[in-house]
Amino acid sequence: RHRRRGGYGMPGVAYRKLALKRAKGGFMAEIKRGTRPIVIEETAGKKAYCQCGWSEKLPYCDGSHSRQQTDCGPIVTTVDAPGKKAVCQCHSSGSLPWCDGTHKNLPVP
Repeated sequence: RHRRRGGYGMPGVAYRKLALKRAKGGFMAEIKRGTRPIVIEETAGKKAYCQCGWSEKLPYCDGSHSRQQTDCGPIVTTVDAPGKKAVCQCHSSGSLPWCDGTHKNLPVP
């Protein structure tokens, strides 16, 4: 079983079901959504940001979406300038993968 990540380096994580679908004879795992962004000092280059919430290397994708059968994949983007970035974890931002504050208006699960 998977544990809540609050207290394990990612505060404010809530488990919210995005969709529960049938896949290959079983149910797909739920999508984990955070309640606030992960703020990081990012370097320039190509990045893959996790959208399933199961990655052990959040906010980066580690392929967990395939192992958990979540039916979603990472957001791949190129970071042009290094610096502080707020990576969205509610997955509702209008400027994914970056946080635009939408999480402040979402209902608490």
